[in-house]
Amino acid sequence: MEIQHQGKSSTGINANLAALLSYFLGFITGVIFYVLEKENKFVRFHALQSIITFTSLFILNIALKLLPIIGCPLASLLGIAGIVLWVLLMFKAYRGEYFKLPFAGRIAEQKS
Repeated sequence: MEIQHQGKSSTGINANLAALLSYFLGFITGVIFYVLEKENKFVRFHALQSIITFTSLFILNIALKLLPIIGCPLASLLGIAGIVLWVLLMFKAYRGEYFKLPFAGRIAEQKS
């Protein structure tokens, strides 16, 4: 959770902005930045955390909607929580923080 000065990424833009953009369209921009970024571990970390987090939320949302009666209300709550998480992750990334989520952050840290 320490704040780092990250400089530029290999994409040519500021690393903090690249990390923020890794979350912008969920796992889609996460994949884009994970593939494009070759050197900056900060950007790769946030891109991979985005892929893992938002793919998991997407799959869980679909699974919840399949449940009768309580599925749709639970999926709606998950959607609200996902939006809050999305904003928090973009904010932390732009500030230059390695903000690790419990599951996705551990994996992203190991693979980035």
